[in-house]
Amino acid sequence: MKILVADDDPQLVRALRITLSAHGYDVVAAADGAAAVTLAAQAHPDIVLLDLGMPRLDGVEVIHALRGWTSAPIIVVSGRTGSADKVEALDAGADDYVTKPFQIDELLARLRALSRRTGAGPDAPQVTFGDVTIDLATKSVTRAGRRVHLTPTEWRMLEFLARNPGALVTRQTLLKEIWASDQVSDSGYLRLYMSQLRKKLEPDPAHPRHLLTESGMGYRLVREG
Repeated sequence: MKILVADDDPQLVRALRITLSAHGYDVVAAADGAAAVTLAAQAHPDIVLLDLGMPRLDGVEVIHALRGWTSAPIIVVSGRTGSADKVEALDAGADDYVTKPFQIDELLARLRALSRRTGAGPDAPQVTFGDVTIDLATKSVTRAGRRVHLTPTEWRMLEFLARNPGALVTRQTLLKEIWASDQVSDSGYLRLYMSQLRKKLEPDPAHPRHLLTESGMGYRLVREG
C-alpha cells in the first residue's frame, strides 16, 4: 500500500518513512501543501498522512484539493489540539485526526483500520459483471481483458457501487461520496457520469443490464443479468 506523508518537518518525515517502510508500506513524501497535491495526483496514494501547518497550502486547503478528485483516506497528523481545528479538518473531508506527539503503534492501528474499511491493500476484492472486472486493490477496470480508462469521478462512482453490489445507492449518498459534501445538488452530474460508465462498460448502453437506474431514488450495480 502506498502512503503519502505530507509534512514540513524533515525529521518526522524521515522517521515515518523508516517505520512505515519497515511495516511494508510504500512511502512518498512532500514538504509543503502544493507539493502534496501535485504528488498525490502523480502517485495516487492509498492513504494520505497530512500535517495542517504547512507552507504554500495549509492542510485544510490540501484536503479540499484532494477531495475534488480522490476518495483516498486522509489522516491528519497535527500538533494542533483545539477542537475547532479537528472539526474543520474532518468537515473538509479528513477521515481521522491524530495529535502530535503520537505513539507509532496507535498510528499503525489507525492505518490498518482505514485499510480494512476502504478495502485497500493486497487482499481487496475484485467485483465482476458481464465481461467487466473491477479491481478495488489496484483501482483498475478491465473489459474482456482490456484496460478501460475511467476519469477519477467515474471511478469513484463505480467504486462505491461496486462496494455495495445489489444495493440501492441513493443519489444523495453518491453526491456525498463523490464530492464529499452534503451541499452539492444533482444538476444532472450523476446522470452524465452514469451515461459515460454505461458507454464504457455495458454491452448495450441504451438498455443497461448491470448499471441500473432506480427511478427517483438512485442507482444499483447488478452483477447478474
